[in-house]
Amino acid sequence: MYRELRIRLGRALLLGLEVLVAADIIRTVALEATLESVAALGLLVLVRTFLSWALVVEIEGRWPWRPGGEEI
Repeated sequence: MYRELRIRLGRALLLGLEVLVAADIIRTVALEATLESVAALGLLVLVRTFLSWALVVEIEGRWPWRPGGEEI
């Protein structure tokens, strides 16, 4: 039960991070696309991608390059 709760919470966080990335992209494209805003967008996407990757590792309990049976 605890593991299932962790998985559901992790997936909800992943979905939230994806929505935030999409919202930032839309905001940058819809408003002024200055060099500063594009650089800020790139940094935000980089940080959120790292967080998403870390969440996937935590949810699956293995490194992405390992086969399904091996754990960390």
